[in-house]
Amino acid sequence: MALLSVGQVIRDTYTVERLLGRGAFAEVYRVEHRYLGRQAMKVFRQEGMSAEQVRDALGEAMLLSRMGHPNIVRVFEANTVEADSGGHAYFTMEYVNGGTLTGFRQSFGDAFVPIPVAVDVMRQVARGLAVAHRESPPIVHRDITPQNILVGYDRDGPRARISDFGLARKVSALTLLASSQGTIAFMAPETLLHPHLASMPGDVWALGAVFYLLLTDEFPYPRRAAGDPITAAWDTTALVPPNQVRYAVDDLLNAIIVRALSFDTATRYPSAAEMLADLEAWPARQNPPRQDGPPRHVPPKDPPPADTGPTDSGPTGTGRDSRHADTPRADRPRQRGREPGPAGEIAAGKNTGG
Repeated sequence: MALLSVGQVIRDTYTVERLLGRGAFAEVYRVEHRYLGRQAMKVFRQEGMSAEQVRDALGEAMLLSRMGHPNIVRVFEANTVEADSGGHAYFTMEYVNGGTLTGFRQSFGDAFVPIPVAVDVMRQVARGLAVAHRESPPIVHRDITPQNILVGYDRDGPRARISDFGLARKVSALTLLASSQGTIAFMAPETLLHPHLASMPGDVWALGAVFYLLLTDEFPYPRRAAGDPITAAWDTTALVPPNQVRYAVDDLLNAIIVRALSFDTATRYPSAAEMLADLEAWPARQNPPRQDGPPRHVPPKDPPPADTGPTDSGPTGTGRDSRHADTPRADRPRQRGREPGPAGEIAAGKNTGG
C-alpha cells in the first residue's frame, strides 16, 4: 500500500499527482508545488525519521544543488509528512520527465545503445561527478548505479543527471549490499570488503561498470554481480574487455573502461575528472549530433508506476518490470541478435557501426 494517496495535499504546499515508483526504503511521487510547479518527492518508508536527519543526509546534495550543475539533480526541501502508517520524512527534488538510465538502455530493445550516444551520456555523468570530486573536501557519491542516473530530454538530446548524492552514507551498508545483486556489480572490491569506506576511485569503478553495461548490455564481472558480497569482494576473475563483447568498441573506449575497472586502486582513475578528460578526448569524428537518436528510443512520458530499484533511485519510473533491469545476462532471457563477441556482431550486422 502506498504511503501517500493521489490528491493528498502536504503542508498546504504539495499536491500528490501520482506514484512514480517504490523501492526498498523509499517511495517516489510526482507532486505539484503550489507556486513552483512540478517536482518529485521521495518519502522514506522508515517511520520516525526527523526532518533534521534527512537534512543531514542531504547536506552534500543540497550543497551541490546550489551550484546548479546541469548533470546533478537539484534538491529543494526536506520535511516530514503524516501517513496512515505514521510520520515519514521526505525530500523534494527536481522532476526529470524521462526515466532512469536502466529504462533508457532498455528502450533500445534488441539493439545496442549506439556508441556515440553511450559516450555522450557517460560524459555527462562524469561531468556531474567530477564537480563533486573537485570539492574540498571531495564529495563522494557512494552509490552510482543506473537507477541513480536519470535521463531526460532537451532540445540537444538526452540529458543525464546524477541523483541521491550522500544518501548511501546514511543507509545501512547491509541494506545496500543485500538489496540487489545488481548493486554489487557497481561496488568496487575495496568497498565490498569495507562497506563504509567511500572514495573517489570507488565512484570511478561504478562509472566504469555503468559504462560497460551501457555499451555491451552485460556486467563487467558476471561472477561478482551474481554472487554474495564477500565472494564478490575476493573474486579476481579477469575482465573480459568490452570490445570482445561488442566488436565496434574502439581501443580508446576499451582502455578507459579497463582502467576504470582495475582491481588496483593505484591503476584506476583517481577521480571522475581524469576519466572525464579521456572521455572528452574520444574522437569527435565518431560523435554525431545528439539529436540523431530515433524518436522510438525516447522513454514514454509519465510512465506507469514501477519499482524504482533496490536503491530507491530516481524520481521517475520506467514503466517496465525492473526485476531483471540490471541483472546479469546469464539470469535474463537472451535476446535475439545479441550474442557476445565479434562473431555475434558480424552475424547481427553490427560489426561496422555503433
